Amino acid sequence: MRRFEFTVDRGHARSVNEVVTWLRRLRLLAAAVTAGLAGLTALLIVHDHPWSYLLAVATLLAGITALFVTLWTPHRYRIDKLYAASELVPALIAVADPGRITLLALVNLAKLGAAPTFALVTRTVRALPGHRTKVGERVPSVALGIDRTTGDLWPRVTVMPLAWGTRDAAVIDRATADIAEVEWKLLNDNVNLAGTVQAADGQRLLLDPKQLPVQLRR
Repeated sequence: MRRFEFTVDRGHARSVNEVVTWLRRLRLLAAAVTAGLAGLTALLIVHDHPWSYLLAVATLLAGITALFVTLWTPHRYRIDKLYAASELVPALIAVADPGRITLLALVNLAKLGAAPTFALVTRTVRALPGHRTKVGERVPSVALGIDRTTGDLWPRVTVMPLAWGTRDAAVIDRATADIAEVEWKLLNDNVNLAGTVQAADGQRLLLDPKQLPVQLRR
């Protein structure tokens, strides 16, 4: 797995990183659910009926789960940890509309130890600070596996641009150079498939290993 080390600017990430925004919303929602279920549990206990105690147990367990998500999310998904643990991948701007940018990325869907399985994936973002908003712009990113399964492949993968974690142009340039030119060329040759990929299940399109450049056939 190709990793890329750099110092994450947490202040910058908090202001522009859309993954951080999503995690913040998830945590706030979990906290609200925790509070609501705690109040409901108390009401059920006060109601003092056999059935209300049974429901109170159910709501208490659900509340504990929501509380766990509230407390666990900021530690499990620390943004610098996500960057450090995830694979560096190439992504290009495939569509550049005002307030809406579609990235096309080349990712390996295989989990650690499994045979490589390459696919094109897309992600729509609002902004990419430090990058020119034009089709073909190279956007080094990391790949994030979303779902946990027992299979060899991630069923869903998205990308997180390095530009959401640093303001340093030299870091972006170094990451861009760390990605093989053959990978950038493969993406550029398939940039017109972005619409097809975005419409596909999971916003991904598996690539035929026989059509991959020889450097990617492992």
